[in-house]
Amino acid sequence: MSIGTHLGQNLSQQQRLSPQLQQSLNILQAPVFELRQMVELELQQNPVLEMESPEISLEDSASESELNDDGFDEEFSRLSAMDEEWRDYLQQSATRSPRTSEDEEKRQFLFDSLTSPTTLQDPLIQQLSMADGTPQVRAIAEMLIGSLDDRGFLQAPLGELSLQLRLPLVDLQAAAAIIQSFDPPGVGAENLRDCLLLQLARQGREHSLETRIVAAHLDDLARRRFPQVARKLSVPLSEISRAAEHIATLNPRPASAFASAPQHYISPDVHVERSNGTYHISLNDEQLPRLRISNLYKDLMSNATSREEVRGYIRDKIRSGKFLIRSIQQRQQTIQRISEEIVARQQDFFDQGPSQLKPMNMAQVADVVGVHETTVSRAISGKYIATPHGVFELRYFFTSGVDTASGIQVSNTSVKSSLAEIVKSEDPSHPWSDEDLVRQLALQGVKLARRTVAKYREELSILPSHLRRHF
Repeated sequence: MSIGTHLGQNLSQQQRLSPQLQQSLNILQAPVFELRQMVELELQQNPVLEMESPEISLEDSASESELNDDGFDEEFSRLSAMDEEWRDYLQQSATRSPRTSEDEEKRQFLFDSLTSPTTLQDPLIQQLSMADGTPQVRAIAEMLIGSLDDRGFLQAPLGELSLQLRLPLVDLQAAAAIIQSFDPPGVGAENLRDCLLLQLARQGREHSLETRIVAAHLDDLARRRFPQVARKLSVPLSEISRAAEHIATLNPRPASAFASAPQHYISPDVHVERSNGTYHISLNDEQLPRLRISNLYKDLMSNATSREEVRGYIRDKIRSGKFLIRSIQQRQQTIQRISEEIVARQQDFFDQGPSQLKPMNMAQVADVVGVHETTVSRAISGKYIATPHGVFELRYFFTSGVDTASGIQVSNTSVKSSLAEIVKSEDPSHPWSDEDLVRQLALQGVKLARRTVAKYREELSILPSHLRRHF
């Protein structure tokens, strides 16, 4: 009997804490414009909140005696420990009771109230909420969803991500498999070949001629070398042509349907400026309304003639408002600390430019900041930093490395920049082949396999040598 009572208490506590925890995580992940919309929505729904001109207020935001009676500070200190709470939340999710219809309506109202366009991540997160998987795998899947590129592909091979994030490869593979089962078909692939194979498998064509062509002869198909493909597969040319027509109906960019309209400008969340040889970091607070708890409602709380149900309603709204204010402050502090570590680790980039970008992973920053990699991933998601060299997405600074002949690692981004410069300076009538590009990079001390150079070339949208030739 006592065990049942204990379980009932735990489930009740989880249902009470989860919405606030979820709000903290959403606030951390939201870019500044989206956060502003969330705050404005909360201003409409919570009557005790009001805007304040000087700065976000914490000191005067509520009656401490009223809140301490309900253990608010203890509750918030527990919730504001984002990483521990996030892991607890994931562990609880396997046994937690499903959301009530009222919870779903409130959640949908929030999403419907935001005017930002739907992104690929929105439906994927929704599908993830209904998918099976261990808490660890589901957490990794959410992180991978947040880092998909504009095609809907993973930003790096799973093996590379395993080393970067210090996560078991088997868990990453399981997480990727979950995402790849979602709509749109082909999402979560490592490359174009895998994307097309996933779509063919979804159509029940795992053993079809189309699958054989994509799996082993995609390069020939791209160059329309149908006779060579027919000869290699011992299949009539007419069948190869029909298969090619079907493959052409597949979507090489699963995220294209969710591409947002071109933005006229980006509002960076972080600004970095140099003064007297020192870099100074500031956050974009101007876009956020400054909040405080209205004195009118604090007076009602302290008024002994107020009815208990009125006091209870106001108390709940004050607690909710104060939690929002502190969650915003926690968000700003986390982004500030991560930005400071980025600037410290990427000093050469800020001094000299993108060619000096160093390898850096989220685990390294997380260790110094004192958070988990998932928190770093959420904090940098969709956010931009204004630097002396231009505006960059915060995720831009997290890249794996390549060993040079001198034993020093350079970032993949720097290698791609060098590759682009080599191609730019080539003789148009005799463009470099991928083998030539390997040799040219080796002269700069960077040793890469031909297939890696080909991959980087494709990511830079550089055509193969025979298609770059101009006479």
